[in-house]
Amino acid sequence: MARAGLNRQAVVDLALAVVDDAGPRGFADLTLAAVAARAGVAVPSLYKHIGGLPELRRAVALASVRELADVIEEAVATASPGTPAGAMELRAAATAIRSFARRSPGRYDASQGSSWARDPDAVEVQHAAARSVTAVAEILRLFDVAPEHLIDAVRSVRAALHGFVALELDGGFGLPDDVDQSFRFLVDALVRSLTTP
Repeated sequence: MARAGLNRQAVVDLALAVVDDAGPRGFADLTLAAVAARAGVAVPSLYKHIGGLPELRRAVALASVRELADVIEEAVATASPGTPAGAMELRAAATAIRSFARRSPGRYDASQGSSWARDPDAVEVQHAAARSVTAVAEILRLFDVAPEHLIDAVRSVRAALHGFVALELDGGFGLPDDVDQSFRFLVDALVRSLTTP
């Protein structure tokens, strides 16, 4: 028998809690058994509310993608304009992405698309993810990136930020030097690269 109050959203919320508690591999290691244990029910009881693990993973990815987009948009909206145009917005977005990843590494992993980018059943997640891409593209337009290179610039910024964040979450920065300073160095380098004629 299903626990009283258990519904689809409650199952997704429980899955998000499982992902949060498991750290950077939380999304990759998400199972129905872990969610059922958290809910205090048997795994078959979950099927009354969710169609299976792939559907649950898409729902977790959707929530994570939306949360990341909210974080980026809020950071950009509250950034003070600076010189060169776009610099403060890029710094704010980069800091927000890193902060989100450090606070919710499993959700950050879920937002990155490895499991849903080409999944024909994940159209809603793919559309939601476009918000983050659009927010970064709008920042890069402030740098006067040529339209024919906008996608190149978005991919380059994403690759640089994601690479740094993924290494940090994986414990890849073992030297005693200040990682925050290294992150600022990276973002400053991105700003310079986007403002060099």
